[in-house]
Amino acid sequence: MLDLLEERFRGAAGKCALVAGDNSFTYGDLLQEMADWREKLTAEGVSAGSVVLLKGDFTLASVGALFALMRLEAIIILLAPASFEKEQEFSEVGRAQFVVDTMAGQIVPASHDGSHLLYTKLREAREPGIVLFSSGSTGVSKATVHSAPRLLQKFRPQGKDLRTLAFLLFDHIAGLDTLFYSLANTSMLVLPAVRTPDEVCRLIDKHRVQVLPTAPSFINLLLLSGAIERHDLSSLEIVTYGSEMMAQGTLERCAAALPHVRILQKYGTSETGAFPTRSQSNTSTWLKLGGEGFEWRVRDGLFETRTSSTMLGYLNAPSPFTEDGYFMTGDRVEVDGEYVRFLGRDSDIINVGGQKVFPAEVESLIGEMPEVSEVAVYGEPHAILGAAVVARICPSADIAPSELRKAVRTHLVGRIEPYKIPQKIILSDQPLTTDRFKTIRKVGE
Repeated sequence: MLDLLEERFRGAAGKCALVAGDNSFTYGDLLQEMADWREKLTAEGVSAGSVVLLKGDFTLASVGALFALMRLEAIIILLAPASFEKEQEFSEVGRAQFVVDTMAGQIVPASHDGSHLLYTKLREAREPGIVLFSSGSTGVSKATVHSAPRLLQKFRPQGKDLRTLAFLLFDHIAGLDTLFYSLANTSMLVLPAVRTPDEVCRLIDKHRVQVLPTAPSFINLLLLSGAIERHDLSSLEIVTYGSEMMAQGTLERCAAALPHVRILQKYGTSETGAFPTRSQSNTSTWLKLGGEGFEWRVRDGLFETRTSSTMLGYLNAPSPFTEDGYFMTGDRVEVDGEYVRFLGRDSDIINVGGQKVFPAEVESLIGEMPEVSEVAVYGEPHAILGAAVVARICPSADIAPSELRKAVRTHLVGRIEPYKIPQKIILSDQPLTTDRFKTIRKVGE
């Protein structure tokens, strides 16, 4: 697959591949960057099977180093700036032998031996590997080990040439999916320096971006900011979202604000990669999943998948596979014929006196309120009920805590069952989503 991609790059040598700030780089520039990195890496002792921690963001240097390392059949641990403070943890868990810092242009030895059974499988197969870490919000991050050729295989068929903005992170499975899809189709990928609503909209306007892959939390921020009205987004054709649950109100507001745009829900995990999906409509959270080499089923209300792009396993956690090879996602779903609707992580469900509460359902309703910028719903221990529903809210404007609490309860009464209405509402002035665009749900204050 790497041979095929490089052949496509050579055929599009004069075409723009990456745009970063005031600089643009062609596919010829990318090929030269890949060759330069391969020479530097080889000179420093990086070879087939070496375990390399790759530090960087979406830049020509990082993309060039990534492809050079794959060509050398190295095992690559990706680390983006949002996770730089976890470098030591990632290096230890991943057993890195080298650190490549593309921002500093340095290659230095690391102190680990690169040994693990999953790495042995990659080395025996002569396949490059990619290691991705989960957000690790509740403890040590889980390290997923992928075969790079398996992740790349789905990009063999030629797709559409669409100018795309690289919104999701360099060490995020959806960010990699964006990168590989864009380059496999010799498209132009716009690399943002920061991911604020005005900057994202400015780049869409300036570079006539057609595709914005993002997350529900950012879509909500985009709508609240008014940035859509300050920029020309007429080039935008597709907005895809995933990573967390979408509030119905946010989806409907997005469809109204961007009536010329197709809004598509994507589904994927760090363990499986992204799957082909088709939303029922611009305002529906029901979607159809399918594609070659992909199977799914539902057992006890939980979604399971079996696909050719699934990881080999975790470096530091038990196997999440069933005996017949299905990955247990932990996502609770509803099914209606060919369509699936995701309700939330089973581990996030709040058990209130034997009744189940899905945080995403409550967040969706509270998120409709103009007084609310962000909301996170979670459970905390309760002596009688077992758990109580708690909502942490970032207000969109100055409002007295007592007024907001009253407004929230008034908004929810009659729309959901009484046991789902938060018993405690906490105002917050801190962001409620991570750099990976996941809602931060905490137990307690």
